[in-house]
Amino acid sequence: MTEWFEQWFGEEYLRLYPHRDDHDAREAVALIAQVLPLLGRRVLDLACGPGRHAAHLARAGARVVGFDLSPALLARARQRLPAGASLVRGDMRTLPFADRSFDMVLNLFTSFGYFSDDEQHVTVLREARRTLRPAGALVLDYFNAERVRSELIPQEQQVVGPQRVQIARRISEDGRFVIKEMHLTGDGRSFVERVRLLTAEELEAMLGQAGLIVRERFGAYDARPLGPGTPRTIFVAVRPS
Repeated sequence: MTEWFEQWFGEEYLRLYPHRDDHDAREAVALIAQVLPLLGRRVLDLACGPGRHAAHLARAGARVVGFDLSPALLARARQRLPAGASLVRGDMRTLPFADRSFDMVLNLFTSFGYFSDDEQHVTVLREARRTLRPAGALVLDYFNAERVRSELIPQEQQVVGPQRVQIARRISEDGRFVIKEMHLTGDGRSFVERVRLLTAEELEAMLGQAGLIVRERFGAYDARPLGPGTPRTIFVAVRPS
């Protein structure tokens, strides 16, 4: 059975999310640079998408490798990144990199929580740990699940260029996922996003299961402390030496 994320992250995704510009990517990379050295470090941008973060990482002097499942998003990333930058296609559950290959692994802008089985999420984190050098760091940037629950907008309509989009959001019956359905009026096409509502406590427990130790906790790209009302859940976790 084809998973939703295998179908969704293509050219249509890029057309429907044109507002995702470089501003938040610049802020995220600036936060990372406050707590971790980037110059000369080998960095894996795990689920790099169209390369927004990878481009800023490269400008900061990181030797960045972008990794994603979507050929369309990798093609867009190629346009953003300097010549010779590495881009690799694959599944984050089975990373095609040797043990201890990277100084840092970054998973940014809620590029996590896509699977129905939580053991697969832990598998992703174990793979990230495997590819980290001793004392290397994983940065996991996720939405704040409790804020998503409390601020959910069930219905809205947007116009993106010539396209009118009907959007419906809901929490799954078991309370574990936020589901977003997008219906493109005029041509009958529909797309679905389904992301696990993982609390900060659940994420930290998964990081522990993967053998990583959380060193920093932030609630936004401005480095404010993680709290119930903060917009993001950001962990900096290290592989023990």
